[in-house]
Amino acid sequence: MWNEIYVEEDIKLHPRVTSILGKLKKEPLYLERYDDIWGRSKKPYLQKRDSLNLFLARKKGQLLKEAPDAYGSYGEPHYYFIHAYNCIYECQYCYLQGYFNTPDIVLFINHEEIMQEMEEVLKKHPGQKVWFHAGEFSDSLALTHLTGELELYHGFCERNPNAIIELRTKSVNVREIEKLKPLSNLIVSFSLSPSSMARRVDLKTPSADSRVKAMSMLKSLGFPIAAHFDPIVYEDNFKKTYTELLNQMKDLNGDLKYLSLGVVRFTKDVYREVERNYPDSVLHTGPMIKSFDNKVRYHRPMRMWLMNSIKELAITHGVKPEAIYLCMEENA
Repeated sequence: MWNEIYVEEDIKLHPRVTSILGKLKKEPLYLERYDDIWGRSKKPYLQKRDSLNLFLARKKGQLLKEAPDAYGSYGEPHYYFIHAYNCIYECQYCYLQGYFNTPDIVLFINHEEIMQEMEEVLKKHPGQKVWFHAGEFSDSLALTHLTGELELYHGFCERNPNAIIELRTKSVNVREIEKLKPLSNLIVSFSLSPSSMARRVDLKTPSADSRVKAMSMLKSLGFPIAAHFDPIVYEDNFKKTYTELLNQMKDLNGDLKYLSLGVVRFTKDVYREVERNYPDSVLHTGPMIKSFDNKVRYHRPMRMWLMNSIKELAITHGVKPEAIYLCMEENA
């Protein structure tokens, strides 16, 4: 899978690095800093299909990133934690294709430092629930059989009941989390689109049906689960396809901790990359405008019609109304 593996010199003896390299059984190349090579020159996003490199590094600088107000629900503080850069999947709408200069993957190994920073954030919000999200810059479960960090974050949740960790994923790689004891503040959330849409835009990902089955498995073991219908992409029969998806989820809907609804959106740079990489994509269906946050998306009446229609369908299919929220919308 990996063309080359690069390891920073100062972590080459780190037990987590040794473990990852032992599983990959490929001789690495060593360098002083991962970004001496990673992202230094433009590597086309679609080159990931034929040549993908892996970097093992220590994350320096910002380990947590505060999420925008429109990101989550409940009016509580939300942060992303940065455990990796880039993803093995190829979703046509992925904002990473216009965010980084390369699709090559970086796995950060200094999870203890990330958790120390989380502890500091918790101290700033005494007595308050604080959300920490994994999956903003890379899928949170896809490579956990290699990286082995889930047990650490599970322990963090046990020690800190006011911390809520969300593992956001399109993966069905749940073997590592299945080994852990379910905790109410460790939530696994799955990004889902109807099967017909997922086949067109969620390239190289597990099918929607496989993701629903993984959700069912985790639910049966007692894990809290959630879902994101995001991005919602317009098609004439969207009510039919979302009805089919909600029927697939019929045994899960009433137990979802939350269901977020978000319409497809792009920064200007990402939209240019999507046009270049996927000129015939269904993502270009529907009128796009520059919106309230300078992102490119459908106009507001169309967005609200899409989300409210799907919200009504979700409630009809057993999702609790109070569990549903609109993501990244102005005054939602």
